[in-house]
Amino acid sequence: MDPTDIARWQFAILTVYHFLFVPITIGLSAIVAGYETAWLRTKNEQWLRLTRFFGKLFLINFAIGVVTGIVQEFQFGMNWSDYSRFVGDIFGAPLAVEGLLAFFLESTFLGLWIFGWDRLRPGLHAGCIWIVHVGTLFSAYFILAANSWMQHPVGYEFNPKTGRAEMHDFAAVMFNKVQLVTFPHVVLAAYLTGAAFVVGISFWLMTRDTTAAEDRSLYLRGVRTGAAVLLVAGLGVAISGDTQGKIMTDVQPMKMAAAEALYDTESSAGFSVLTIGSLDGSEEKFSIKIPGLLSFLATGHSDGTVEGINQLREQYQQTYGQDPGAAYYSPGDYTPNIPLSYWTFRLMIGLGLLAAAVAVWILWATRRERIPRGRLLKWAAVSLPFLPVFANSFGWIFTEVGRQPWVVFGLMTTVNGDSPGVSAAQVTTSLTALGVLYAVLAFIEVRLMLLYIRRGADPFEPPPTGGSDEDKPLAFAY
Repeated sequence: MDPTDIARWQFAILTVYHFLFVPITIGLSAIVAGYETAWLRTKNEQWLRLTRFFGKLFLINFAIGVVTGIVQEFQFGMNWSDYSRFVGDIFGAPLAVEGLLAFFLESTFLGLWIFGWDRLRPGLHAGCIWIVHVGTLFSAYFILAANSWMQHPVGYEFNPKTGRAEMHDFAAVMFNKVQLVTFPHVVLAAYLTGAAFVVGISFWLMTRDTTAAEDRSLYLRGVRTGAAVLLVAGLGVAISGDTQGKIMTDVQPMKMAAAEALYDTESSAGFSVLTIGSLDGSEEKFSIKIPGLLSFLATGHSDGTVEGINQLREQYQQTYGQDPGAAYYSPGDYTPNIPLSYWTFRLMIGLGLLAAAVAVWILWATRRERIPRGRLLKWAAVSLPFLPVFANSFGWIFTEVGRQPWVVFGLMTTVNGDSPGVSAAQVTTSLTALGVLYAVLAFIEVRLMLLYIRRGADPFEPPPTGGSDEDKPLAFAY
């Protein structure tokens, strides 16, 4: 295989794997902080038990997420050196700020939260986990700013002497219009994912035969709070996603056309419920559409004009030339993988809607403190955490595949960003080694998660009174 193809597979596999943990970390940190705050306000022991129980699961997920995230940055130097050289002056800035500010903010205050139960006053201790959550938001913001620049390059100048893109407006990069819609969409999706995680685990523990009768109300509280957060976040995801679709149509019209398998420009374009195309994705054979809906999603008007794949390909040929620079693309073909773009877009939306529907079902079934026993609902609830996790993954696959053949839209094609001195054997070796490492990490993650989930929440123990002046070692809470 071509080294670029293997490098793309490696980056895709490691990135999707890493992003399995990121939304759970962001969402769960907010929910754990909310539980601890509720305990401070009400002194209801159930809130503290939920805080400590999901706090353990949060720590496991956070640790594995950090380990898998570190490897991501090494790929830029190993497999994508030409890309790194071209965008390093711009791409490096938000990543550096993320590492120096966000990550150290998270790690410092997470340490205080873990070890500070008997040393910090309750309000200060709860403040630490809120700061951890803010750190995860900062981290997401700066990383998404870097990715948004790849989708819509702004705030730079090209230096022909060095052949590099050089930043001249940091604010433009940080407040890129793609970034301003992507950040809330991703964060709200993370809240939805964290909430689904809480609902699924709480529901299983609530309906487990071995669960003590007095603990069922505890897990019921987790189920209902998680389902409520899921629905509120889901509404936000839908609204921000609608806005994001309009921005995407403006800056990357080919991505929207690929998402809908729209081959020719249309006014009052219909949203495709199902489209069957040729095997190579070059033309439509059969489709079922909702009239005018695509135009509304793309432009805000049901009679708006949406550009098609064929017309956009001609525009790109005139603007960028006949050869996009990739051996696996025919000359002048600036079209992404249509079937993959089409189906990942639908799986992203469909799984998100399904998660919201299950949450509504659960809220209805648990009204008035009821403990439902239906097997179908239990299976739906236990499966619930996987729906937004996979929806997030499909969303990112769509985002990156839909940009192809560009690694930086309009500036550099993917094949021109690889490392010219790296052979296929070398990339295959690193992919194999990292694949084995990540398989081991997956085993550790699943084993630890199942171990602590089966144990359930620990019995209530009043936290030690914090804030003493005694010089004693910090106590590890878990």
